[in-house]
Amino acid sequence: MTNRNKKLSADDPLYHNDHKKPVTRRDFIAQGFVAGVGTVFSGSILSLFAKPNTAHAALAPDLEALKASCGIASQGAGKIPFICFDLAGGANIAGSNVLVGKQGGQLDFLTTAGYNKLGLPGDMIPSIMNPASGLSDFVNTELGLGFHADSPFLRGILEKVAVGNRVNINGAVIPARSENDSGNNPHNPMYGINKAGSDGSLLTLCGSQNTDSGGNSMAPNNLIDVTKRPTKIDRPSDVLGLVDTGDLVGLLNQQDSVAVMESIQRISDMKLNKVNTQINKDDVIKDLVRCGYVKTADIADRFGDPSSLDPLADPEIVGENGIFTQQEIENDREFQKTASIMKLVMNGYSGAGTISMGGFDYHTGDRATGEIRDLRAGRCMGACLEYAARLGTPLMMYVFSDGSVASNGMIDDSVEGRGKGVWTGDNSSTAASFFMVYNPNGTPQLMGATPEAQARKQQIGYMRGDASVETASSPAANNVNLLVETVILNYMALHGEQGNFANLFPNHGLGNASLMDSLTAFEPIKS
Repeated sequence: MTNRNKKLSADDPLYHNDHKKPVTRRDFIAQGFVAGVGTVFSGSILSLFAKPNTAHAALAPDLEALKASCGIASQGAGKIPFICFDLAGGANIAGSNVLVGKQGGQLDFLTTAGYNKLGLPGDMIPSIMNPASGLSDFVNTELGLGFHADSPFLRGILEKVAVGNRVNINGAVIPARSENDSGNNPHNPMYGINKAGSDGSLLTLCGSQNTDSGGNSMAPNNLIDVTKRPTKIDRPSDVLGLVDTGDLVGLLNQQDSVAVMESIQRISDMKLNKVNTQINKDDVIKDLVRCGYVKTADIADRFGDPSSLDPLADPEIVGENGIFTQQEIENDREFQKTASIMKLVMNGYSGAGTISMGGFDYHTGDRATGEIRDLRAGRCMGACLEYAARLGTPLMMYVFSDGSVASNGMIDDSVEGRGKGVWTGDNSSTAASFFMVYNPNGTPQLMGATPEAQARKQQIGYMRGDASVETASSPAANNVNLLVETVILNYMALHGEQGNFANLFPNHGLGNASLMDSLTAFEPIKS
């Protein structure tokens, strides 16, 4: 392919002579013809309502006692919030963004030819030592996880994360193959995260696309629970449309409205105890009626003030001191999407969320297009980490893509190309995923008694020197289903619950306890 004269923006669609015409939803998203939007859909009973939230006093004791039996979750169900980024199209993650090395970890460097395939010319490879310092100028470990110093992901993250909050972040990378430009990649772990205990007070799961996974890539079939299908959220108005407390809150003040609803529940309960519905499973019918009134009262109690759910009204998210400026949030749909999902997940309204971003099939005969799109993705990742820090809540953030890209060594010397290798084609063997953890109580600690052992924990599996995933290096390396299981295992380990993994997922493929221990990166960050 020849270099384009016209520089592509972050939102321009990608045209490939070596690809068939886009015909499926995934094709259009991967090549940036649509920005991950879809029809408004809610997979939950809450779609019958339509406005928002703030936490108020508990319900009366007799109704409060019924909430657990009615399946009404507390804020976040006491679990660590989980957000995943689904970069549709086969984004570059390894090497030019997150460093990936051989058996010894991220800093067990690849060959020069290997880095060349990952888009790094010989004068930018991380193994080059600066004679003055004895260190590489191209390695940045400010966030614990090693990034290439000129990584657009890293630059975007650092734009949004305050300097004082960076020490409380760490991460791990997982070299793992996945097919290019394919909908047959069951990458999404959210159903498994829910099975591990994550839940929300409004939604169980949310995602920015109207799919069974909430994102572009599929969820593993054995994990899908159709009763917990993610609610589609990709803009602030979707968040505001989740809850409507009805006319009663407008006629009465919030406290009186809740009292009326509590009284209605008690009256209904007394009447139900005196009748037989003449329907099989009489007790089930009565529980559904009772719980309906309890849920309605609970919604009015906690979500009577619409402004408290609005991402645009949250000064930590938008405004003079917000993560996004007013101009950024007004002009960029990806920022709106990110703000909406992180507002729900980080405040415990949803247990987990997927932010799907399109246009990462960026082997366009230049390097600039990929750099621009990766930079914006990094800003969205950084926004999530910074918002967690401002709220003082932990976060696990997972980033994946369907396949990857490679370079033939041709250089893009344009301003945005930054003197790096042009992405010339898809290459599933250079793929990787990574996750980052924010801990409000200190730096997330890698497992391992020595620095060498911790380095191997920070990279789960490894690459060969030529920058191809060593498929025997971990169960996740050549099986996307097992990659998902590895991510869920690490989520449970952050709670100190990895020992229960085999009970929750009895048919898992991660091997025995010893092998699972080798796949676990961090010490628990929450008791």
